Amino acid sequence: MFPFSFEWVWDMGHYVFLGGMWYAIGIISLGLTYCIGKTILDMVSGKGGGHGDHH
Repeated sequence: MFPFSFEWVWDMGHYVFLGGMWYAIGIISLGLTYCIGKTILDMVSGKGGGHGDHH
């Protein structure tokens, strides 16, 4: 059931499944990118203190 096998047929089920899968992967990767970027910006600006650094 891989695209490089001879039995693969591009039907609507494959389009829907692969579209949904790539949509979910895209949303997860955008969220992780945002969190990593925000963490880096907080650390650079000095807001990334430890647990005992509550104000």
